[in-house]
Amino acid sequence: MTQNSLVDRYRDRIVDRATDPFGHAEYPLARTLEYRGDPGLFGPDSMSWRVVGDAAAFVGGVRALLIQSVHPEVASGVADHSSYQADPLGRLSRTSAYVTATTFGALPEVQQAVERVRAAHRPVTGRSHRNVPYSAGKPEFAAWVHNALTDSFLQAYQAYGPQRLTTEEADRFVLEQTQVGRLLGADPLPETAAELADWIALHPALDESPGMAETRSFLTNPPLDPLQRVGYQALYRGALPSIPQRVLDLLGLAPTGIDTAVGRRFVSFLRWALGSSPSWHVSLVRVGAEVPDGLFRQPLPVDDVTTIGTPARRQWVEAAS
Repeated sequence: MTQNSLVDRYRDRIVDRATDPFGHAEYPLARTLEYRGDPGLFGPDSMSWRVVGDAAAFVGGVRALLIQSVHPEVASGVADHSSYQADPLGRLSRTSAYVTATTFGALPEVQQAVERVRAAHRPVTGRSHRNVPYSAGKPEFAAWVHNALTDSFLQAYQAYGPQRLTTEEADRFVLEQTQVGRLLGADPLPETAAELADWIALHPALDESPGMAETRSFLTNPPLDPLQRVGYQALYRGALPSIPQRVLDLLGLAPTGIDTAVGRRFVSFLRWALGSSPSWHVSLVRVGAEVPDGLFRQPLPVDDVTTIGTPARRQWVEAAS
């Protein structure tokens, strides 16, 4: 066995371990090649495909969950109605599927994903520990969840992406993501990166809550096997330095001096092992766009690619053979 073969086998093992927690829900783009030429909400020239398709998005997901938890009414909705404690990997997989579908899916797949979320949110009502009524469908609560996710993907990419976005590119990403927010009925939706960061940091509703404490405890020590836990801790610690100080104070968390360095090294390792998102890859194939050399490593995440007669198809076959 050649050294290259050994390295590839090692990288494949990392792919299996890293992606296993996200494999507990149906893959949302399984039929995406039926929608040839459909760019979805964003398309191949978008910032959204570039940002969400990078390994830094793993950090962004952890950061978003931490930030979302400091809104007491949102945290109460999660604590009272979510299955994340009993079925954490199922919840994680469904959230990942939603992000994948809305970012990379054809428009029918986007619409289906949004309707599933809106249907799941309709019965999520109640009162928080401070006796404030909540409803997951209310525009202000949907906005907190959506905007925290957008800001987190952006901040993670700026910290750990292959290169920082310019101010103009960052603003383009935020503006693109408002399209998803509008489909969810979220409001307000800041349209620049600076406005979004300020909206998160200065939000008047934020406070400690029992739901926040539960989420923080869960995210500090999720039910992963020992090897996955090591990688997760690198993502978790890497998320902390970019969280606004006010939010960190409410969470009772503090980054250390090495968190950024650890996050950068681990995201670089994931990028080397996994490549960029295979959902980004298959979306490029769907629209007939050029597939950049060296960007993707995993196989296309669909069963039937035999009818693709594009250069992207030929390139994938050559790489897989």
